[in-house]
Amino acid sequence: MSRTLILGGRRSGKSVRAQQLAAQAAEVVLIATATACDEEMAVRIAHHRQSRPAHWQVCEEPERLADALRRLAQPQRCLLVDCLTLWQTHLLLQTDEATLQQETDAVLAVLPQLPGEIVLVSNEVGWSIVPESPLARRFADEVGRLHQRLAVVCERVELVVAGLPLCLKGGS
Repeated sequence: MSRTLILGGRRSGKSVRAQQLAAQAAEVVLIATATACDEEMAVRIAHHRQSRPAHWQVCEEPERLADALRRLAQPQRCLLVDCLTLWQTHLLLQTDEATLQQETDAVLAVLPQLPGEIVLVSNEVGWSIVPESPLARRFADEVGRLHQRLAVVCERVELVVAGLPLCLKGGS
């Protein structure tokens, strides 16, 4: 039983790294948080579908992530969540403040209790200029706080840069 958080910028190789780790498990369930809200996003989702093994199970869950984790976790199974920033975006845009906090707290509470392997993918968004809009600043703040809290409950944390995983917590 272990929890791994994989962080990185856009196109850093974090999803590829997550798939490499997940592929070591006997069974993998991908929990996809993206929704095809426009044509460009539909293309991105199609690309991700093509890049993963066809035998992996897929659960699409853009909002109630803790419930999906609880329902799908099993001792011999790896749950791969890709990605947390899209999940947070959906909550920020589609729900109210109370739901955002409730769902975030629920994920953090359930993670230590789950059997099996959990691999979480998220975009590191705090290394650029301060965003111009209040919504973008709030998003960056929420995601940054989420990453800090996840780093506490995950046994392993990696940062992927240029396709290279850098271990921040948890050894080799």
